[in-house]
Amino acid sequence: MSLTFATPPWLMAIDMQRVFGDPGSDWFTPDFGLASSRIQQLRPAFSTRVALTRFVAPAEPTGAWIPYYEEWPFALVPDTDPLYELMPEFPVGDAVVVTRPTFGKWSDETAKALGGATDLVLAGVSTDCCVLSTALAAADAGVRVRVVADACAGLSELDHQRALDVMALYAPLIEITTTDEVLAAL
Repeated sequence: MSLTFATPPWLMAIDMQRVFGDPGSDWFTPDFGLASSRIQQLRPAFSTRVALTRFVAPAEPTGAWIPYYEEWPFALVPDTDPLYELMPEFPVGDAVVVTRPTFGKWSDETAKALGGATDLVLAGVSTDCCVLSTALAAADAGVRVRVVADACAGLSELDHQRALDVMALYAPLIEITTTDEVLAAL
């Protein structure tokens, strides 16, 4: 079965930031560079239908986020801190920027910013956290989600594969695909 899109899809590049791409960061994602190169390959095919997301710390953690940031105090900095900048290979240009203090980047506000998108292509980091959380929330909202497996990276290859396997259980709401399949369908 070949990949098809009912409407022009949006590319959502999840959290391509220094905090995940800098080898000196406590949250460095080992295959960040591979995911980055594949996203850069995909980006031109989506023209102005590109969203770049940013994970940031809340100004004041509440609930379960309090012990979370007690474990990761280095990350409890303002969203303007260089730690949360997009990597240089991800200039904003015409892209929509979605900044949220949550793992999942899909929300009613995100849907509105993306013009009510009903087809979404996800790539980025980390497969086993923010990509997974975003995919599930978007699918629950009725968006058809394609996760580009070779344009994502997890904290380990095993974690990456486990997350892909979980998301594959949600078919046909969520489909796992590749860079080449997406480019061929566009």
